[in-house]
Amino acid sequence: MSAHRLGIGMTSQRTRERLIRRLREKGVQDTRVLDRIRETPRHLFVDEALASRAYEDTALPIGCGQTISQPYVVARMTESLLEHGPLEHVLEVGTGSGYQTAVLAPLVRRVYTAERIKALLDQARQRFGTLGIRNIVTKHSDGGLGLPEYGPYDGIIVTAAPEGLPLGLVEQLRPGGRMVLPIGHDEEQVLVRVTRTADSYAREILERVVFVPLRSGVC
Repeated sequence: MSAHRLGIGMTSQRTRERLIRRLREKGVQDTRVLDRIRETPRHLFVDEALASRAYEDTALPIGCGQTISQPYVVARMTESLLEHGPLEHVLEVGTGSGYQTAVLAPLVRRVYTAERIKALLDQARQRFGTLGIRNIVTKHSDGGLGLPEYGPYDGIIVTAAPEGLPLGLVEQLRPGGRMVLPIGHDEEQVLVRVTRTADSYAREILERVVFVPLRSGVC
């Protein structure tokens, strides 16, 4: 097995612990989430040429005009989704590299994840298999439409930014369910948590973020 896969040297435990300290300093408190960030081998979710930067707290390119999210943002979104109690079934819109999926999956019963770019989804599926994560259902589809056939969901996490709140996704939440997503355009985006109520929804702004835009269609 290659040094890249084992996480030798530049992906050492010391490097990971440095990242965890940084996330704590930024306000991430949920120990379950921090443990998942520590244990998930982020270097497997980027190109081998970028492995030396895998445990920096920064977004990195993964091809196809997409990025692997900054570890702080992954931790913040996961913590925000889980903050008000455990979740059974969660929809992820935008599998990307699969890193967010791999962090979240052990914390919930099942993750349903949709990705519009087949090449990225195929790579993510291979990574899930390598890591032995079995509670992920993947689908090559337009994630902006959600996956209503598996709903309603206790939670939804969206890893690209629509310009406005996608009401079609809100409708796939069960009453009391919550969704965490970026909303906005260009670099004017905010991270939002939406909670579905019996006949409407409540929205709270968490912080400013920068994500790639949520695009429609498949390729």
